[in-house]
Amino acid sequence: MSYDLVVIGTGPGGYVCAIRAAQLGLKVAVVEKRKTHGGTCLNVGCIPSKALLHASEMFEEASHTFPSLGITVGTPKLDLKQMLVHKQETVDANVNGVAFLLKKNKIEPFHGTASIPAAGKVVVTAEDGKTQELETKAIVIATGSESTNLPGVTVDEKVVVTSTGALELTAVPKELVVVGAGVIGLEIGSVWSRLGAKVTVVEYLDRILPGMDGEIAKQFQRILEKQGFTFQLGAKVTKVETAKKGATVTVEPAAGGEAKTLSADIVLVAIGRRPNTDGLGLEAAGVATERGRVIIDDHFKTNVAGIYAIGDVVRGPMLAHKAEDEGMAVAEIIAGKAGHVNYDAIPGIVYTAPEVAAIGKTEEELKAAGVAYKVGKFPFTANGRARAMRHTDGFVKFLADAASDRVLGCHIIGPHAGDLIAEVTVLMEFGGSAEDLARTCHAHPTLAEAVKEAALAVDKRQIHM
Repeated sequence: MSYDLVVIGTGPGGYVCAIRAAQLGLKVAVVEKRKTHGGTCLNVGCIPSKALLHASEMFEEASHTFPSLGITVGTPKLDLKQMLVHKQETVDANVNGVAFLLKKNKIEPFHGTASIPAAGKVVVTAEDGKTQELETKAIVIATGSESTNLPGVTVDEKVVVTSTGALELTAVPKELVVVGAGVIGLEIGSVWSRLGAKVTVVEYLDRILPGMDGEIAKQFQRILEKQGFTFQLGAKVTKVETAKKGATVTVEPAAGGEAKTLSADIVLVAIGRRPNTDGLGLEAAGVATERGRVIIDDHFKTNVAGIYAIGDVVRGPMLAHKAEDEGMAVAEIIAGKAGHVNYDAIPGIVYTAPEVAAIGKTEEELKAAGVAYKVGKFPFTANGRARAMRHTDGFVKFLADAASDRVLGCHIIGPHAGDLIAEVTVLMEFGGSAEDLARTCHAHPTLAEAVKEAALAVDKRQIHM
């Protein structure tokens, strides 16, 4: 049981790290506490949520958009049981795919909980209590994250749920209270809103999507309100009392004031995520942490030689693709190569309808840093393809350095924003300017033309507005 590398956790960061290390000739093992690989993302997070987001969006399209396109199908009926089957089939295909890739790359899997008694050793405890000790030259901690608890509120995954329970509901709630106006809360709230739930979002801050560009967040809130969302901003949940059916949620102003109550069939707690490091034995192994996150250097090394960490357990955004890039980089470093991640070019996406996508700096961040910048914006209402699709909400916004024209950030709210942000990611990876993108030919008619027009608008020379 001796390896060059043992990766703990087979989420996007862990399995990608293991595969890349195997490609580079290392003998690799992985340890996974679930029965299936893929981590939170593939099993109970990114993948199942996107399956339900897509299905609920199609339901919404059939209900409201089809007639305007000349398609008469009658009033669509919801078959939630089949929708959940679609979700599970999507999950199964993905987790089975990861298992196949691990086998294809001759990576040895171990199922159970892992602990690190010391550098070079990983103990795997199976479900039946049996233990195995693996010896290894290097260890990568890639154990991901879990939902953050709301103090004083008990999650039962039936009435008071995390994202995990919210993706398993067998009936559409009449009233859904979402605690937290971040990505997870708004995505899952969108699913159930489209299927008929009345959604109320309670957020401690005075805005939705903390950390994203303020202008984008304001327009997004207006769009969601048109879709039926209700927001209580600058408010905090102080108590949730459950009964046989539903719950009563006590809400107070964040700044202090009179408490009010909301009734709900389901309460979704989506106030963030915390690193999943319990049981690893990090303290005993001497691995330094700060506020629950493993401390690493620029090469993903912890303070203990031979132990590395990536993904949600370390600094930076808790994003699957960020973990994947770190997994690739650390595998290359362990194999003696030069792995690297450019943290200035990592996109973030909200998979609602419309989608929201962002990369780089926000206007608020540039102002705070005293950076002189130019803005270029272009609305989807002026894009021919968006009009043809009847999806014209939103706009593209570029932020470019005032002197060099180098793109510092891009923010998109609109149809397929998550796909459109990709060309800006490539542009920023190569240190490109708004002019570079503006002079690049874009096919017509496409949504991507809105990106080009926004780049042209940085120099006030957009054509179609």
